Amino acid sequence: MPLSLIPDRVYDRYTDVTPALLRQMDIQLLLCDLDYTLAPRSVPAPDGTLHRWLEDCRAEGITVMILSNNRSPRRVEAFCGELGIRYVGHAGKPGVRGYREAMDLAGVPAGRTAMLGDKLLTDVLGAKRSGVLALMVEPLGGPVGTWNRILHGLQRPFKWIAKRRCRKI
Repeated sequence: MPLSLIPDRVYDRYTDVTPALLRQMDIQLLLCDLDYTLAPRSVPAPDGTLHRWLEDCRAEGITVMILSNNRSPRRVEAFCGELGIRYVGHAGKPGVRGYREAMDLAGVPAGRTAMLGDKLLTDVLGAKRSGVLALMVEPLGGPVGTWNRILHGLQRPFKWIAKRRCRKI
């Protein structure tokens, strides 16, 4: 079980992860965290930008699913219902169970799967442990609350290393 907190790629926001880019990386399944990755936690419903991005992914044959640690299914169910996509809730990130469940549901192997999230200790670590590509974004709406500001501050060196490695490729 690999243990790494360095994402494979870092982007400013989810829309920077284009379907063409995913195709270049041979990704067929994109697992996404919801809160602060696709929308700020305070935003109750998906916006037009997210709808268009998902349509573009579908047009390229890329399946997008939500992988969320949210304890209450209400937000995730409502969000995914409006988007018409599947999700795995109570995913237990950084554990591998949720990742495997999502890959099994989609019928896609780890080698053709990526995880897009905003947190190292859940999204990136879980992706690395599951053998999927770890893509990281800055939190939409910025980190909210003292704990999230500290956590995101602690993530800076790991993101810097990832960005530096990508420039060398």
